Amino acid sequence: MDRRQFGRLGLGTAAAALGGAVPVLAQAPRFVTILTGGTSGVYYPLGVALSQIYGKAMPQTKFSVQATKASAENLNLLQAGRGELAFTQTDTLVQAVRGDAEVGFAKPLDKLRSLAVIYPNYIQIVASKASGIRSLADLKGKRVSVGAPKSGTELNARAVVKAAGLTYGDFAKVEYLPFAESVDLMKNQQLDATLQSAGLGVASLRDLASAIDITVVPVSAETVARIGEAVYRSAMIPANTYKGQDADVPTVVTGNALATHDGLSDAAAYQMTKLMFENLDVMQSAHAAARQIALSKDAATEFAPLHPGAKRFYQEKGLL
Repeated sequence: MDRRQFGRLGLGTAAAALGGAVPVLAQAPRFVTILTGGTSGVYYPLGVALSQIYGKAMPQTKFSVQATKASAENLNLLQAGRGELAFTQTDTLVQAVRGDAEVGFAKPLDKLRSLAVIYPNYIQIVASKASGIRSLADLKGKRVSVGAPKSGTELNARAVVKAAGLTYGDFAKVEYLPFAESVDLMKNQQLDATLQSAGLGVASLRDLASAIDITVVPVSAETVARIGEAVYRSAMIPANTYKGQDADVPTVVTGNALATHDGLSDAAAYQMTKLMFENLDVMQSAHAAARQIALSKDAATEFAPLHPGAKRFYQEKGLL
């Protein structure tokens, strides 16, 4: 069945699904693809957790989790109707809605809808201790991985590097690699540093810190201010987040969101939003980053227009 029919399925049970309890949809959609990121990141295990939550409550629906290059690819897939739910960074979502050709959106993606803003993404710049890198300026002349091309991580890398007064041309070598591949090259001394935008305690960096001595490179508040985008703000990576990191390290954060498209029925959007917030324990078991997901006014922030089904849920909770 074409996934574009998803929005039409379940409409006959909209009234029931929009009630106080969340029932199984009598005519639930048959297929739902959840678009995530690389398997060593945070999006993927959280996507698997969501598929388990939804699968239990919606047994007539087949949920699949797709590993992708993350934010930008996910949003383009949603626009094309090749997925129903996607993880994305909030800054990338803003760029998609307005149509930023430089980052891969040739025109505004007008079908995108937001379900929830979830947890913050920490832009984590980690170098091998042997490289001697201690600051952003020290990246000059070094071998650096900036994330998969036009992924949320790579778009963050562009912003931070520019704010630090550098360009990719200042690096001895630039690699456009997902998290796990970047870590493998660092273990083999083929890279000096990697920038990874993810929740705290991301598996790839925990793996790296257990294999070699690392330095978590600070991003000062002054550098964050020079980025000049409201979706970026200063934050701390707490001490002992990674082995060998014995002090808090300042960095920059942006947000993460769950997005869908306008073809998703109001009933399904309501149910999927509600189910996630009612099962945060399952999300937290999948990854510690989910501990920062909370049902609050921030969750309803419109980096893209709120889906009407999600809007109904937030209204019921008194958050709008």
